[in-house]
Amino acid sequence: MVDRGKGDGPPPNGMFDYDAELRRYQRRLREAVDVRADDLVLDIGCGTGQATREAAGLATRGSALGVDTSPVMVARARTLAAAEDLRNVRFEQADAQVHPFPPEHFTLGISRFGTMFFTDPVEAFTNIGRTLRPGARLVQLVWQDRNHQEWATAIQRALGPAPATAVDPFSLADPAAVDRVLTAAGFTDVHITDVREPVYYGPDPDTAVDAVRTLRMAGDPLTRLDADEAAQALDRLRTVMAEHTTTDGVWFDSRTWLIAARRQGSAAPEAGRFRR
Repeated sequence: MVDRGKGDGPPPNGMFDYDAELRRYQRRLREAVDVRADDLVLDIGCGTGQATREAAGLATRGSALGVDTSPVMVARARTLAAAEDLRNVRFEQADAQVHPFPPEHFTLGISRFGTMFFTDPVEAFTNIGRTLRPGARLVQLVWQDRNHQEWATAIQRALGPAPATAVDPFSLADPAAVDRVLTAAGFTDVHITDVREPVYYGPDPDTAVDAVRTLRMAGDPLTRLDADEAAQALDRLRTVMAEHTTTDGVWFDSRTWLIAARRQGSAAPEAGRFRR
């Protein structure tokens, strides 16, 4: 049974359901950010806005803004927010690396796997830091190294490696490098915690195969194959999904970093705001 928030439903055809996949991590992020009633929240790489909407629901005297570069996901986020009748949330199609956010506005920055794709991480986190108030928290989840992601290695074994692209979902996998980037961007009190949860791909192998085919990591390798090779590859993928099927659906192991930091400034941290 997939946990969904009020107003959620199956995504439009052709859109991968990241909210279902990452439902265990959403819980971990929610616990870590500890949204307060007066918070002004910025959700970076918000996707279809699940974390943004949850933050808005908790920030009853504040608000939440979700930004993402995908117009399709932003449109979906707006639809879901309207269905939930949330009045203190909004979404913008924007690149957080360069978007002109209002200076020193937000009291909390969050991201669920939305910060790994910056072309210049120092520039991006510097820009994000400018819009956070002094002492404001930035809490994010990022993937650890590919070798720690059963979902990635299993799919690659079935379909073959995807062509190299400029987009690297594992670009923040090195904790030492992350610490250097955030420090250079004006953050302090960097804490990095190992978090391990399974990710969900569907209720059964066929549904899981259909879901994965919408992802670039599967679509790109398949386009390089002729019809017979593609059919064989999909059979291998279906076998992989069957091997990972439980009574609660298709699950793969994964590992992430929960990264918490503060924007440098004179504001004193509030006791208990970090959870480690």
